Parts: sequence; C-alpha cells; structure tokens
Amino acid sequence: MIFETLKPQVLAIVENQKQSVDERLLAICKLLETHVDYYNWVGFYFRNGNKEELVLGPYVGPPTDHTVIPFGKGICGQVAVSNQNFVVPDVSAQDNYIACSISVKSEIVIPIFVDGKNIGQIDIDSETPDPFTEDDERFLEFVCGKVSELLEP
Repeated sequence: MIFETLKPQVLAIVENQKQSVDERLLAICKLLETHVDYYNWVGFYFRNGNKEELVLGPYVGPPTDHTVIPFGKGICGQVAVSNQNFVVPDVSAQDNYIACSISVKSEIVIPIFVDGKNIGQIDIDSETPDPFTEDDERFLEFVCGKVSELLEP
C-alpha cells in the first residue's frame, strides 16, 4: 500500500530541522500530491488566532480564491466546528460546499489537534469521484498527528 511507503517520508520531512515549519508543510503537500494519483490539491488551513476563521497555509495545486474560510462554511469550515473527519464522495451532493474548481469531484478534510484543540486541518481535493477510503483517513490522521508535533509550542 502506497501509504505505508509514504509514512517514513512524512517522518523525515517533519524531523528535518533545517527547514522552516512552512517549508516542511509544503514538502508534505508536494509528497502527497505527487505520490497519490487522486490527490489533486493538497493544502493546510489554520485557525486565524482567536477568530472563528481559517486561513490558507502551504498548499500544492491550482490557485484558490478561498484564502480565508469562516467557521461553519464549506467542508473546511464545518470541520473547524465539528472536530471530525469529513469525507465527501461527491461534492455536487453537498449543500454547504465551496467550489474551488469545477474539476473537483470529491474532498477529504482531517483536523489537526494541538493540546486537544483543533488548530487546523489538511484539505485534499480530488478530480476522481469517490476515491477516498478508510485507508486514506487513517493515513491522513497519521500525517496530521505528525504535523501537530511540528506545531506544538
């Protein structure tokens, strides 16, 4: 399984003290987008201080206008409120979906917790309908766990 081969590479990126946090986050985005065929846009959103909004962090893929997302709006905004993984097999079936591109067919968002608080998330868009499995969820939870170690104060 591709995810098992990617885990040591994620660890190596996180542990690379020679790069800034943003450089390491971007390296994770590039790794995932390059090695998982149906990951077409990979990025991080983080809580904007005490505001109830997310701001776009490092990402790989087509540019997006969604650099600030209010809590509750879209899939990312819903995850900021629910603190739960959100897998969307078909974005066209979602009422509260913010379209980034007409080519996006599905999305997965996994929250990142530091000291028990949801401080951000990894967001992945796919141009493939319904590609995400439980294996994607478990792998991305692993990635978010490692990212949280990187972000701990």
